Amino acid sequence: MPQLSRVRTIVYLAILVTLWGVNGPLSKYALEFASPLLFAGLRVLIGGLILLPLALRSYKKLNLKKTRHIYLISTLLNVVLFYGFQTFGLQMMPAGLFTTIVFLQPVLLGIGAWLWLGESMSGSKLSGLLLGFLGVAVVSASGGAGNMSLVGILLGVASAVSWTFGTIYIKKSAAKVEAIWLVTFQMIVGGSVLLGTGAATEGWKAVVWNVPFISALLFIAIFCTALAWLLFSLLVGSGEAGKVNSFNFLVPLLSIVIGVFFLGETITSKLVAGLVLIILGIALVNLKVKALRKGINRHIGTGGVS
Repeated sequence: MPQLSRVRTIVYLAILVTLWGVNGPLSKYALEFASPLLFAGLRVLIGGLILLPLALRSYKKLNLKKTRHIYLISTLLNVVLFYGFQTFGLQMMPAGLFTTIVFLQPVLLGIGAWLWLGESMSGSKLSGLLLGFLGVAVVSASGGAGNMSLVGILLGVASAVSWTFGTIYIKKSAAKVEAIWLVTFQMIVGGSVLLGTGAATEGWKAVVWNVPFISALLFIAIFCTALAWLLFSLLVGSGEAGKVNSFNFLVPLLSIVIGVFFLGETITSKLVAGLVLIILGIALVNLKVKALRKGINRHIGTGGVS
């Protein structure tokens, strides 16, 4: 995939962060009209069907016979578990706080990349990881935010962990599969599993098919799911994965602001303190990576002469 221009990269990143920031509060609103599994299944399946025409253009590269295990494992981690945990957790906690916990993923990914991808673990990165975990401990403390829920916190952490392992698995298997098919397959198959499970356990009577729900569902499916994943794939495919990771810390901030102004959620001192620690931790992890890359590039540019 060709390298994106600087302007296009910035635009894509801005749109992606905005969509991820809107996703939490808007999904919490939509859950007032639908049960968790049915909502998660609908949003993901619709998103996959929207991407299907793009994927069909490279249908010869699907090669399910040799790579179906990659598609299935990725679907389990990145869709069934990730969206399942996320959707249930959003019902139990303020959207901003829950999004903050889920977006601890870059910190967890730093540990995973060190353990399983052979990336280095510097003092700065380790400090960032510790700050991130401390931040989660602070916001998880009793009274840290309006509607605290231990189960909700655990679901947020579980969502972040499944996303982390899913990302690591994709990075290790990326060369063996077609990116657009991986995303589309995940959404269609994973969405169908969530939808089928929801239909069997929750029943369609749990969905209120009114204009607010349908509007929110379509926006989330089209923009926060299909478009967001497509932009993410374009950025990663053009070598911008590091930039995506370094901008992730803006998502909880945006989600909290939206939750406060549109959902009536509250900001407490413990929530602010924990959020600051998480942002500092994520920034330390990602900024160190960017600085290291710049140093390597300068080193290569001078012919490796120090």
